[in-house]
Amino acid sequence: MASGSDRNPIIIGGLPSQVPDFDPEETREWLDSLDAAVDERGRERARYLMLRLIERAREKRVAVPEMRSTDYVNTIATKDEPFFPGDEEIERRILNATRWNAAVMVSRAQRPGIGVGGHIATFASSASLYDVGFNHFFRGKDDGRGGDQIFFQGHASPGIYARAFLLDRLSEAQLDGFRQEKSKAPNGLSSYPHPRLMPDFWEFPTVSMGLGPLAAIYQARMNRYMEARGIADTSRSHVWAYLGDGEMDEPESLGQLSLAAREGLDNLTFVVNCNLQRLDGPVRGNGKIIQELESQFRGAGWNVIKLVWDRSWDPLLAQDRTGILVNKLNTTPDGQFQTYATESGAYIREHFFGGDPRLREMVKDMTDDQILHLGRGGHDHRKVYAAYAAAKAHKGQPTVILAQTVKGWTLGPNFEGRNATHQMKKLTVEDLKRFRDRLHLPISDKQLDEGYPPYYHPGRDSEEIQYMHDRRSSLGGYVPTRVVRAKPLVLPEDKTYATAKKGSGQQSIASTMAFVRILKDLMRDKEIGKRFVLIAPDEYRTFGMDAFFPSAKIYNPLGQQYESVDRDLLLAYKESPQGQMLHDGISEAGCTASLIAAGSAYATHGEPLIPVYVFYSMFGFQRTGDQFWQMADQLARGFVLGATAGRTTLTGEGLQHADGHSQLLASTNPACVAYDPAFGYEIAHIVKDGLRRMYGGTPEENEDVFYYLTVYNEPIQHPAEPENVDVEGILKGVYRFKDAERGEIPAQILASGVAVPWAVEAQRILAEEWNVRADVWSATSWNELRREAVEVERHNLLHPEEEQRVPYVTRKLSGSEGPFVAVSDWMRSVPDQIARWVPGAYQSLGADGFGFADTRGAARRFFHIDAQSIVLAVLTELAKQGRIDRSLLKQAIDRYDLLDVAAAEPGAAGGDA
Repeated sequence: MASGSDRNPIIIGGLPSQVPDFDPEETREWLDSLDAAVDERGRERARYLMLRLIERAREKRVAVPEMRSTDYVNTIATKDEPFFPGDEEIERRILNATRWNAAVMVSRAQRPGIGVGGHIATFASSASLYDVGFNHFFRGKDDGRGGDQIFFQGHASPGIYARAFLLDRLSEAQLDGFRQEKSKAPNGLSSYPHPRLMPDFWEFPTVSMGLGPLAAIYQARMNRYMEARGIADTSRSHVWAYLGDGEMDEPESLGQLSLAAREGLDNLTFVVNCNLQRLDGPVRGNGKIIQELESQFRGAGWNVIKLVWDRSWDPLLAQDRTGILVNKLNTTPDGQFQTYATESGAYIREHFFGGDPRLREMVKDMTDDQILHLGRGGHDHRKVYAAYAAAKAHKGQPTVILAQTVKGWTLGPNFEGRNATHQMKKLTVEDLKRFRDRLHLPISDKQLDEGYPPYYHPGRDSEEIQYMHDRRSSLGGYVPTRVVRAKPLVLPEDKTYATAKKGSGQQSIASTMAFVRILKDLMRDKEIGKRFVLIAPDEYRTFGMDAFFPSAKIYNPLGQQYESVDRDLLLAYKESPQGQMLHDGISEAGCTASLIAAGSAYATHGEPLIPVYVFYSMFGFQRTGDQFWQMADQLARGFVLGATAGRTTLTGEGLQHADGHSQLLASTNPACVAYDPAFGYEIAHIVKDGLRRMYGGTPEENEDVFYYLTVYNEPIQHPAEPENVDVEGILKGVYRFKDAERGEIPAQILASGVAVPWAVEAQRILAEEWNVRADVWSATSWNELRREAVEVERHNLLHPEEEQRVPYVTRKLSGSEGPFVAVSDWMRSVPDQIARWVPGAYQSLGADGFGFADTRGAARRFFHIDAQSIVLAVLTELAKQGRIDRSLLKQAIDRYDLLDVAAAEPGAAGGDA
């Protein structure tokens, strides 16, 4: 097939390209020179020469358009296609069996009384794209390494299951358990690629569209990072991401293309299945999505391979000396091509070829049936193989393959190319018979007329199945397969945490800095220090982590090719190819993708990494919450730090920086273990236990969770760890921090994070001015207290014959007399999570509403969460119990000017870290 580069598009980069050639002989000399450079010095040298010529043309003010879009034909010319090493006939039969079983599995899942849904059209369009990969490219893990990382398109999962069935990796009972994970257990299959649900099969969750492309980029980058740091040999690993053209509308799909190009990730290939349809209609009915994507990827610095037409077009394009056919392909919109996919050969002859006598002449000797079967490149094994081979051979850039297909291909006229095909899940008997005939399968009409359509297996000893096993054996094992080979890490001794347990003395530091000090000591550990992966979105200095610059350094595969402006400073910015810190710029989505790739390295490459992702807490779960679900699904582990937490600590930044709810959002993620610690010694015990749970045991013992700690930028004095500290209470979520020393009327104050010092001040005021003896409890995790209590109630519900269990929070607070008042820098919903299990009257104070810019004192007085407001809340609860006279409440309001925001002490200022 003619290469796109052999043709002249009409407009390139806004400039006309069909300019007259006044000196063909000179033109030929230039072209011959370029050909010679390619042939004699290679493509890299020719590329350099072309770049210099373009640069010089711009210097001379020659208007040269950017080559962002080429003709609507295959990038790889027919003459340049490599030898196809497979047996195409056997592969066709394998693919036919796979197509059938995928469609039948979904159709059977629609049987009466089940009706659990499923999708068949996406895999039908992309089946050849996968099959060539399985047979010739996807590397397995049998050599003990990570193999290739393949991000399968979520809606194509039935086809992946169907292939696994042929290989005896899945049984017929399991196919019948599709989307019935509990009712058909242990034979249930998840709807989409969900590693958490099928931890021995799937590796990467992809069906939340847009996250797959983003994750694939950062996985390829993580592979390079691990190799550069000597942690794992990933040189043979290639990342393949299978995507949909409609999926590319998601901002995350295209948002980090420049990073892949900037770092030269030639270990990455995107395969975009361009079936020209979204879920409900055309992707670009009036336009051309392949051309649009080509421009975007080229502009971002990617290598682009267009796989548009199958081999049946080759003779026609070879005849096209005038460019009339290519021009027709260039100017026909996608919506019309979809119509051609549903119409007859006669219709295509009339409407596509019939408008120009030169086009009519080209097809005059073709039958209508031959015209009808002029196919699309994504269904041609040889064309697909050529594209994949070119992608693997290309160096210096990531590659995208834009493969045109038909949605619902081979499923019959009721499915192929129809706008509603994505939602069509069940084939009628007539559909099945047409489908069977097209696939040439030995299934009788009787089998289709009676009962549910059968699965097809050619036999374990058949030529097809042996071929499949042989191909996978030569490529290193079966995929997808998730294998956990990581060995337990030797965790640091207790002395590593000694500094944090001593407190800060007379110095006031933020809890963020307390965590950073612990991290610094952990990174010095000879066993696990190198496994920490520091991640931040352009905020290392804000969080006090610039101290790591000189030693850990910032990862950059090109190193630092300039003199840093702060090179004379002790904490100078320092980049290195072996850097330990990932500086992903102002991109929380990119940082979270790095977090996921690092946090799942224990499974992907058998080498555990310990990611530590630090960000403004407002911009974590709120902005990238979908990725934290992806992280949970991928069984990734690590530490997530919501810094500058709380609604009133970052008071100068205003509404969009004032986080009062991320703990609540974190509570919705079952894999997230969330804490709101107040002091350094609490953080030390939490981090130590997190390392134990996630990394300290065997693969069976390690837990698939991640830790979220909210830390603050307000400087406070951190006390030394109390003697006989209640470590169990710290880890389970609440412990008595400070007993009351004076007063007669009992009460209890529960506080978390930055609110604990307010509670201590309230304790003093209550004792000195109101004769109230209030104990102060540090609630390190409202979320974990609730989670344990819910599990206790669930157990009691289902085991009424057993002794009924009591939630930890109830047992812990039992015997503590008086009303309970809870306070935090979060909205009340956070401490209210435990209200039903508190053994006594309970009231919460919180920062409900929008944040704003003001002093800390004014903000806390406005929300009524400061020490004086805590005093009023305790007195109010005591008045309800008749322990004090209600007239004292008005006295307290007047004494502390609680109705006057300006009357509050401004509080500590500054303290970014």
